Amino acid sequence: MGGLIEITLGIMTAVGGFVDVSELVFAAQAGSRFGFALIWVFAFSTIGIGCYGEMSGRIAAIAKQPVFNLMRQRLGLRYGLPTLVASSIVNTITCAAEIGGMALVLQLLTGWPYWLLAILSTVILVIVIWVLPFKWIERSFGILGLFMIAFAVATVRIHPDWGGVAVGLIPQIPRHLPAKDLIVFAYFVVAIVSAVMFPYETYFYSSGGIEENWKPKDLKINRLTTTVGFGLGSLLAIAILINAAVLFRPLHIDPQLPGTAALEVAIPLGTTGLLLALFGMLFAIGGAAVETGLSTAYSVAQFFGWEWGRYKRPHEAPRFTLAWVATFAVALVTVLTGIPPLELVEWSIVFSIVVLPLTYLPLILIGNDRKYMGEHVNGRLSNTIAWFFYAVLLLAALAALPLYFVTQGGQT
Repeated sequence: MGGLIEITLGIMTAVGGFVDVSELVFAAQAGSRFGFALIWVFAFSTIGIGCYGEMSGRIAAIAKQPVFNLMRQRLGLRYGLPTLVASSIVNTITCAAEIGGMALVLQLLTGWPYWLLAILSTVILVIVIWVLPFKWIERSFGILGLFMIAFAVATVRIHPDWGGVAVGLIPQIPRHLPAKDLIVFAYFVVAIVSAVMFPYETYFYSSGGIEENWKPKDLKINRLTTTVGFGLGSLLAIAILINAAVLFRPLHIDPQLPGTAALEVAIPLGTTGLLLALFGMLFAIGGAAVETGLSTAYSVAQFFGWEWGRYKRPHEAPRFTLAWVATFAVALVTVLTGIPPLELVEWSIVFSIVVLPLTYLPLILIGNDRKYMGEHVNGRLSNTIAWFFYAVLLLAALAALPLYFVTQGGQT
């Protein structure tokens, strides 16, 4: 029973990391614009984040050191500090997008003003993190976020072309697309890779492993969480894409808001389905906001060697506490400027892909260092996958900004 409870960390990371506001919108848009043709990108990227997630958890259990502590050691101040600054900016923008997403979902449920709900969402998240220990934070959002399974139930109810879905798992470029649409398709490929492999996922995951005092005996649980957790998140994202391909694409509906994605469940399951979808979205997006807010504080505190951790009381790690509170404050101010959440999502996805190569390089290096890892260094398969995806991320980082500006964020 204890082992089953422990995988909640992986479930929260998966649901919050895969099915946050960015996945809701991008998966739905991918399905409505290109049918099943982008399913393979979700499946492909899940292998990459699973590899890096397992590596970060293994390092946390064996070396007892999180990502940014290792980054400082491996890259030094000259290269590590720009990575810290860039990742903190990306995390804060992402946190703002999640807060805006929560406010939009709550607005659908209550009809209250958006700005007021953004403030209430932020206050509630800060109180939850301040009061609850880490285990209860992860379990609460992880379990309640599983209302998102309503999207998978809806997929079964709408009876998609399962043969077409299977074909969508094969890497492909749709035939007969005009050059303009091919460029947009390329933008969605890069954006999905970035969204699935967001750097905050490994920051949060490895820090969570240390918060829970993982030891070598927990390596099996680590593998299970990165397989089951990330796999579940990927399946939910793919379900959202399939639903949009079946329900929205024939009607030429371009889902721009989380509320539109909720209709995927409302159409086959009615009002009950709609409420389940909205509640699932609320807690999944809230979980992602917690992850991004804490990830910024984890990164800064670990990089500079401050006391950190939610296992400590707020006054026992004051600079860490100030860092995550400040992250939520800046994120809220960003939301209150009136920038649409979707625009914030696009910024965070594009800039995160630029940060990813710097994030994962020290992870690979430490995973191969016997000084830290002993007999638990990366195996041949793990290294092959890690370096392959590192090359993919380098290519994606080079293409991200040009594709973003040429396609105007995929809108052309």
